[in-house]
Amino acid sequence: MDMSRKTPDHRAKALQRFPRHERRGEARLPAVLATLTAVLLYLVLPEQLLFVPRFVLPGLELLLLVPLIAVNPRRMTRQNRFSRIVSLTLVALIGISNLVSLGLLVNAMVTSKAQEGGPLLLAALQVWATGIIVFGLAFWELDRGGPVMRTQAERAELPLADFRFSQDENDDAVEEVADGSSRTSDWVPTLMDYPGVPARGAAGRGPRPAAVRADVRPPRRAQRVLCGEGSPP
Repeated sequence: MDMSRKTPDHRAKALQRFPRHERRGEARLPAVLATLTAVLLYLVLPEQLLFVPRFVLPGLELLLLVPLIAVNPRRMTRQNRFSRIVSLTLVALIGISNLVSLGLLVNAMVTSKAQEGGPLLLAALQVWATGIIVFGLAFWELDRGGPVMRTQAERAELPLADFRFSQDENDDAVEEVADGSSRTSDWVPTLMDYPGVPARGAAGRGPRPAAVRADVRPPRRAQRVLCGEGSPP
């Protein structure tokens, strides 16, 4: 094997470590789309699973989303106490409303309201999908200080990780894997890495905390999402 071959450009870029405060920040669009999807799923729930008028909660959630977009319209590079409180409140509101809808769904299934099973089964799928979204958003907001902290702070200043990804521990693997590791390329998780945590939990393969060694997972984000393993904790 010729060891003198030049390192491919894409591998060379992976080896470059950029100062974390010079990063562009995570894109705002994926989080906006995830939030709008959760809002839409709530809007189309059957009437019997709503505990307030249909447009009240979605309107409030959209109202909370507006200042978050104003603070970081394209890239998430700025954060203050107000934006942090609003972002966590938004996720909590979506989660609480979905939990109440789940309770109403269970009640409908075990009472005389379950005469028509089809709509309730569809509603159950909507509640499940919203749960995946809201827990993914929650993990994304809380892990290592949140999306802004993960990209803008020095790694030594990051809070302790709540989840351990394969990139966090594969720096001693073969070169094509190690070049994309956290230690080598300064990789950090983004929103698309987190939806698999609740998905695996719903499938009976719950997430593992950072203190527990992670299983081997596909290193590329797209592969993890396609495999239903968006976050290999």
